[in-house]
Amino acid sequence: MKIAVIGYSGAGKSTLARALGQRYGVPVLHFDTIQYTPNWQERDRGEAHRMVHEFMENPAWVMDGTYSKFEYVRRLTEADEIVVLALPRMTCFFRALGRYFRFQGKSRPDMADGCCEKMDREFIWWLLWKGRTREKRRKFQQVAKQYPEKTVVLKSQQDIDRYLEGLPC
Repeated sequence: MKIAVIGYSGAGKSTLARALGQRYGVPVLHFDTIQYTPNWQERDRGEAHRMVHEFMENPAWVMDGTYSKFEYVRRLTEADEIVVLALPRMTCFFRALGRYFRFQGKSRPDMADGCCEKMDREFIWWLLWKGRTREKRRKFQQVAKQYPEKTVVLKSQQDIDRYLEGLPC
């Protein structure tokens, strides 16, 4: 089973990816661990691409992240299922805020070591506006249109709960 989890920042992609990885016993790749090295430094692009390419050689996987620069088309094409988390803006904001308080001063498990959780103006702007453009919404709609047989769009925590309850063991 290969599953791509994409969606808005703060929607719960990492949490869902971790749950799916545990359910199916497959490795999980969080793209934030590929994009960043300690202290929020961007990883060398060539190295990042190699890491993703190597991970995708696994016979089964779950990938968490919308990053279009990392094998996006291949990821969506090879995925047996694509899960789009399209939760409301304020839900994502409050989830990210809760995550900040839970991991303040520490790196969370789905982030690169040395990248302490932060909540600054730039990230708030991203959560509420810049990361939720019409273009991004259209991108998610295009994924659902291009891969209708394998795309699931979840718009609430209830949708996520029902999705998880309906999965085969």
